[in-house]
Order: sequence, then C-alpha cells, then structure tokens
Amino acid sequence: MKYAQIPLGPLQTNCYLLAEEGGSCLIIDPGGEDGKLNQYMNEYKLKPIAVILTHAHFDHIGAVDAVRNKYDIPVYIHEKEASWLLDPALNGSQRFQYGEPIRLKPADGIIAGESAMQLGAFSFQVLETPGHSPGSISIFFKDAGIVVAGDALFSGSIGRTDLPGGNHEQLIKSIHDKLMVLPEETIVLPGHGPATTVGNEMDSNPFLNGF
Repeated sequence: MKYAQIPLGPLQTNCYLLAEEGGSCLIIDPGGEDGKLNQYMNEYKLKPIAVILTHAHFDHIGAVDAVRNKYDIPVYIHEKEASWLLDPALNGSQRFQYGEPIRLKPADGIIAGESAMQLGAFSFQVLETPGHSPGSISIFFKDAGIVVAGDALFSGSIGRTDLPGGNHEQLIKSIHDKLMVLPEETIVLPGHGPATTVGNEMDSNPFLNGF
C-alpha cells in the first residue's frame, strides 16, 4: 500500500490518500480544495472508494460533500461526532470563520466503538483516541505499518484540548493506551505537519515523558 500526504484547506490539514495496487484508494480527512485533490487523483489514476474522517473539526471536513458527490462514495465517521457534520457550532466552522459555515449531509457509515473494518481491498483497525475531540479515531493499517492519527499525535507534539469536548488527560491516555503500544517502527501520519514514528515519539516527544 502506498500513501500520499496532501495539505488542504485554510489550515493546510493533511489529507491522506492510501492506495492499493490497481488504483483503488481511501480518502482520509479531505479538509478543502477539492479541485487540488481531484487533480492529484486524476494524475495518478486513483479510484476512491470511501472517505474516512478521523474527527469532524471544520479543517478536516471542508471538501467532504464535494468529493462524496463527485465520486459517489460513502463517508464514515465515529458515532460521537456524526451530528457535527450538520452543525457549524459543533464542527467549529461557525466559531473560526475561515469561510462559510459548514453543513454537510449525514455520514453514510457510522463507526461505533473499536472494530476491524474492511472496505474493498483495505483492512484496518479503528482505534478510539478521544481527547482532542470526543469522537476522534486513529486508523491502523497493520500490514502496512501505518497509523493515521488525526489530531491526536503530531511529530513532537500532541493535539490541542481547549476546544469543545477536548480533554487533556483523556488525550494523554489515548496516546499511551492506543498509539504507544503499536510497534515502534509504525509510521504515524498526523493531521498537521510531517510524518513520524511511534518510536520517535516515545523517545523525544516532550508531552509524553515517562511513557
């Protein structure tokens, strides 16, 4: 499996395209600039089969409906944030005002709890990693050695917890219990900034001292 990191939208949120041989791909967190995203997929002849959201903050969902409508593909989100897609007050687009308030169509698939999922040729594990937001998830592709961590864990940092529903202690517990137990060579693909590894964050992340 190959992946591409494409910063999109007002906060240059990392959108990820994960592609299998043959070109089928998953889109994770299309935050905006659907034209740029479509151009990339056309250039590399990718065929999206689904959108998965690590959480529903405005900078991660801006291009969801444009992509869903263009490719006629389902959108998946954790049940705790399903209503956020429809509500600008919850998804933050009303508060931060980087553009028009975001009101999306309901998700097509609701993720309830932790589970193994299969979408087309893609097999992965959903890990509940709340703290940055109540329904934050990380998506672990065991065979590829990749975890898409959303805004839970960054290279040298962690997600902010001062937004509605955020909880610092819960986030630290999520990182410790769900991400730091993965193999140290696991590549961590964060919602912002460069990729890192579990091992690097164990050794040098100042927010995780003692883990």
